[in-house]
Amino acid sequence: MATADTTAGVVTPMNPDDRTSARIIRFLGKLPVHIVLVLLGLFWLIPTTGLFVTSLLAPSDQAQGGWWNFFSKPSTWTFENYSKMFDNEGITHALWVTAQVTIGATILPILVAALAAYALAWIEFPGRDWLFLTVVGLLLVPIQMALIPIFRLYNSLNLFDTVPGLILFHSAFALPLGIFLLRNFFVGIPRDLMEAARIDGASEWRLFFKVVLPLGLPAIASLAIFQVLFVWNDLLVGLVLAQSNQPIAPAIASQLRQFGSNLDVLAPASFFSAVIPLTVFAMFQRYFVQGLLAGSVK
Repeated sequence: MATADTTAGVVTPMNPDDRTSARIIRFLGKLPVHIVLVLLGLFWLIPTTGLFVTSLLAPSDQAQGGWWNFFSKPSTWTFENYSKMFDNEGITHALWVTAQVTIGATILPILVAALAAYALAWIEFPGRDWLFLTVVGLLLVPIQMALIPIFRLYNSLNLFDTVPGLILFHSAFALPLGIFLLRNFFVGIPRDLMEAARIDGASEWRLFFKVVLPLGLPAIASLAIFQVLFVWNDLLVGLVLAQSNQPIAPAIASQLRQFGSNLDVLAPASFFSAVIPLTVFAMFQRYFVQGLLAGSVK
């Protein structure tokens, strides 16, 4: 089949891939994969949906049965539980602490890791390769291994149960991954571009802020997503290194032990704490994928 071009008098053949039959065949070929992905997505959303419905039920309804029994009864749902949640001083304080720790433990390691990654990628100095191998080796150190030594150190430095202490701990353990990720991304920047900027008289600081950082924004954004998801959902660090200034995850866990029947407060608090990282991941998931692939191909 061909189409005629009346202005030029030339007959242009149609691309076989543009035919309707070819499109239908491609769609049917991908249909099983799409169905499986949709089913997996729905299955993954079941716990979140159940938590959301539970957070909207009155205490008397929560005791009557599972949340699925009220899925078809939206008239029983109420947002009064969320007002009770924000009236709970322990929950609101934990959310405020979590926000401070997440913001601080995301910005600080990104700044330090970006500077270190630039030095490891574009500045020649003795022992650079050995230093990078050390950073890679630190990726293997489990976070549980440092909890007791850091606990004793924080007691002597008066950093236990403080927001700066939590920020410093999370930042320290984020640096190896951040340096590794950004260094591999910065190495992929064209050498000709860097040499041209140096010939024009750009200093290392100007190269870093004007050339490397703008080009490295996808990797920096992906690292920020990694860190936000990890710090916001952290339970172990906040449980060990904090007591009155615990983040939201250990605060909910402690209240669950003390007030196991207080679901009208715990359910909305759990859903509210879960929806933040879910929203961040949904908005920036393409950067998350780029972060997984950063530096894998030069």
